[in-house]
Amino acid sequence: MGHWLQRNILEPGKLPLLLALSAFVLTFVITRTVTRLIRAGKGPFGNVEAGGLHIHHVVPGVVLTVAGGFGALAGRQGPGSGLFAVVFGVGAGLVLDEFALILHLADVYWTEQGRQSVEVVVVTAALVALVLAGFVPFGVDNLSQDELQDRGTVIVTVGVNFLLSLLALSKGKARTAIFGVIVPVVALVALVGAVRLARPGSPWARRFYRRRPHTRARAGLRAYRHDRRWTAPSRRLQDWIGGKPDPQPARLPGRRP
Repeated sequence: MGHWLQRNILEPGKLPLLLALSAFVLTFVITRTVTRLIRAGKGPFGNVEAGGLHIHHVVPGVVLTVAGGFGALAGRQGPGSGLFAVVFGVGAGLVLDEFALILHLADVYWTEQGRQSVEVVVVTAALVALVLAGFVPFGVDNLSQDELQDRGTVIVTVGVNFLLSLLALSKGKARTAIFGVIVPVVALVALVGAVRLARPGSPWARRFYRRRPHTRARAGLRAYRHDRRWTAPSRRLQDWIGGKPDPQPARLPGRRP
């Protein structure tokens, strides 16, 4: 365990990634906590406004992301790389916390559409954590001949996983597709997603089920049963992480933290 930790997490080349991931997750947690306090009218926090214009936290997030990204590219190994990694992680956390706002070009933070921000943050953190833990065949130098041979095998595996994930994605199974690219074990799940019926409305269903009403009906029934089983637990988890959406339409700009 100690050797694995030293090799995959504490390796010098991966320290900036660890710092960026930590800053990313911590920023998201702090941001959600502050916005929920403002929403509830508790604590000393309040909206940031300039000349009557509400400044969403995606704005400083973009500035920090740009500064951290370019600083990391321009800098060298050392304390500076760690600092820029933290700046980038903070900025990315602020930006992705309002991903739904960028996607819809509307203030949907406390609506059903706003759940997309939480999903994107969770998936991003999980994928970066997998990369940090060594679940990709890239990023480690000075390998022996045997390790290089193993790397080639893993690269082929990742390529197959990627193809399966593309097929699963075309069938409307985005989460399975994303994780299938990174983790070989999840490729078994991606394979199941690739061979099973597509979700209604997915590109695969629109292309291949258009003249197959029986298959289209089966796909709709399977999606209904799946959603009925998993939607409620998923909603409870999202509410716990990001806050419960408003039952009414989105609030006017300047009223939402």
